[in-house]
Amino acid sequence: MSVNSFGRVFRFTSWGESHGPALGATVDGCPPGIALDEAFIQRQLDRRRPGQSKMTTQRQEPDAVRILSGLFQGRTTGTPIQLMIENTDQRSRDYGDIAQAFRPGHADITYHLKYGHRDHRGGGRSSARETAARVAAGGVALAVLRDLLPGLRITGYMVQMGDRHIDRARFDRAEIDRNDFFLPDAGAVADWTDYLTGIRKDQDSVGAAVEVLIQGCPPGLGAPVYGKLDTDLAAAMMSINAVKGVEIGEGMAAAGLRGTQNADEITMGADGPAYGSNHAGGILGGISTGQDIVVRFSVKPTSSILTPRRTITAAGDEIALVTKGRHDPCVGIRAVPVAEAMAACVILDHLLLDRAQTGGVRGRIGPAP
Repeated sequence: MSVNSFGRVFRFTSWGESHGPALGATVDGCPPGIALDEAFIQRQLDRRRPGQSKMTTQRQEPDAVRILSGLFQGRTTGTPIQLMIENTDQRSRDYGDIAQAFRPGHADITYHLKYGHRDHRGGGRSSARETAARVAAGGVALAVLRDLLPGLRITGYMVQMGDRHIDRARFDRAEIDRNDFFLPDAGAVADWTDYLTGIRKDQDSVGAAVEVLIQGCPPGLGAPVYGKLDTDLAAAMMSINAVKGVEIGEGMAAAGLRGTQNADEITMGADGPAYGSNHAGGILGGISTGQDIVVRFSVKPTSSILTPRRTITAAGDEIALVTKGRHDPCVGIRAVPVAEAMAACVILDHLLLDRAQTGGVRGRIGPAP
């Protein structure tokens, strides 16, 4: 069984390969009557699209999305929505040298060991090209959330690239879409540009860390034990190509804290509970608190590099391999809109799950009116 679907009530199945004729997603469970068009989804895809700067792969793909089903007169019908994105700039000849060899650090070898047959052209399903389908599906989720949770805001940004870190004291949300790195710190852009340019000239790549901030999520989403909101958010982020670690809130740093430091003290505010801090990252016991949800993940360096690396062939011969082609020197950059899309899918899925189970009923805190 090969699992290509994500979600329970709001569910999408991605399909297609990096160098095939097209890729896309089939979205099911979308509520009817939601205003949706290709232009709205395209705005999300344009943020992930390759070839927009020297900091990403130079593959030139318009990533133009087509909606093939599930709409009538500009609104969703409640039936499956088929999204298709054609591939137009494949250069499969670049991958001839790896047809019988395995890139170190890449899924080439595990795909071969599992299936005994693989699409070496760009990695097939293991390529980050697959994430275009996720962003398209996330565009549908965002359109639904726009109606059902108009106060919700999902913002992704880079917080680290190699040994460069953002200065949180200079955090400026308005800067995120004004630079090539989705950086919330305008003062760091020039240094990060020089840093990554040097890595590219060294024919190397570098890892990164991305943070996703979810604001306006109501309390009560998620469920104890196996239906935790943070479980599904972590799974969503970990499923993104090259992601090797996920944190919620304080994350791994919580191991160095005492209980008196980590516990988010609660007081009674004018509109309900008020929290003195947010070490929990907006989720307790798998259920949202109403605070900002903070998810952070690390992305490994791109495996396909021009510097020779030792590896083996399918015949078992040891060789030095140089990977040709057009690749991101830091795959974490274009992971930002992918992470936003996956977060949107998870939040919508849990919102629909909660409505089905509780009907939106919530426990009371404070005196009765």
